[in-house]
Amino acid sequence: MKADPPRDYKHLQLALSRIGYFRRGTLLRRLMTCGKAGCACKASPPRLHGPYYQWTRKVDGKTVTVRLSARQAKLLEGWIANGRQLDRIVAEMEWRSLEATERMLQQPPYPKRKASVRRRHTDRGHAR
Repeated sequence: MKADPPRDYKHLQLALSRIGYFRRGTLLRRLMTCGKAGCACKASPPRLHGPYYQWTRKVDGKTVTVRLSARQAKLLEGWIANGRQLDRIVAEMEWRSLEATERMLQQPPYPKRKASVRRRHTDRGHAR
């Protein structure tokens, strides 16, 4: 049996209200080689440099990449997770809204009311 849609929707509204700061984009942790011939990063097995953290996102249709410290990466990791949670909640709300509003639109229209009889207004018991 399906759960009561209004209760589900209210649960989603509550979850939405609990979302903190959020950001969009992708966070990468990279280990890299350098250009020096005798460096340990070129050895077998290599000892790569890093980790380096990068945050990539779109700004006005262009890809923007920013290098971050480990502390900044940790903060951004949580904010990006919040953004993804926000997307999931909003998608679920949209689906629930579509489902509920479709049911409402399919319900027959309200019955027409009978015309009420107009009564004459009286002033001190006399007709106007």
